[in-house]
Amino acid sequence: MSFRQILGKIALWISVFVIVSPAILFFLWMLSLSVKYEIDNAAYPPVFIPDRISLDNYVQVLTSNRFTTYFFNTLIVTGSATLLALLVGVPAGYGIARMNAHKSAIVILIARITPGLSYLIPLFLLFQWLGLLGTLVPQIIIHLVVTVPIVIWIMIGYFETTPMELEEAAHIDGATRWQVFRHVALPIARPGIAVAFILAVIFSWNNFVFGIVLAGRETRTLPVAVYNMISFDQLSWGPLAAAALLVTLPVLLLTVFAQRQIVAGLTAGAVKGG
Repeated sequence: MSFRQILGKIALWISVFVIVSPAILFFLWMLSLSVKYEIDNAAYPPVFIPDRISLDNYVQVLTSNRFTTYFFNTLIVTGSATLLALLVGVPAGYGIARMNAHKSAIVILIARITPGLSYLIPLFLLFQWLGLLGTLVPQIIIHLVVTVPIVIWIMIGYFETTPMELEEAAHIDGATRWQVFRHVALPIARPGIAVAFILAVIFSWNNFVFGIVLAGRETRTLPVAVYNMISFDQLSWGPLAAAALLVTLPVLLLTVFAQRQIVAGLTAGAVKGG
């Protein structure tokens, strides 16, 4: 290994450390807040490692009826939006890939990078006119704005890597386009579908803006519930940090266990989808 390669590796690790260390520090500080008593959380100078560790903050959050309700709301919204996105996005990605519809792919890319807030105002007025505000239905529908472009973009990349010879052979044997899609293209694209599913779940689960505007008191999702724990009268850092960690834990575990698939999916979509 040359001296220049060694310097390059050292520079890379320093860059990674500089970028990642703040996030790790914030996460560890939030973990520290969640296992400390309020007297330790309010201490000055701050106490990072407490003398006493308590799980009362987690018990307080988990025993709250509201938290359970918000968890199931999030599960319903995320699950429905992800499944609907797969039903729509996988065939759409296949069609765009096979028709070489590059302009359509660019439109999907624009929809993917456009802030969701741009769609919120007209959809808010529509849901208000339909009388759906405060229910889970508008949240599921508007989460499709996030999940559908992700699924389509990733599936375009995977279907473009599917060997055309297999589909041509199926056509020669008399298979219809639907049969080719179902029995040839879909089995090969299972890794792409898995990646699309994972990313759709992550982006939908973490969405905050849609929930705070469209949700009612009983239909809030977990990110909104954590935000609503902040008040001007009294702010309990321990329960707030515990709730934030509990909200983050599912997607964090999903990301850790599926990181290779996520990177592969993003790379395929970026290279083949454009």
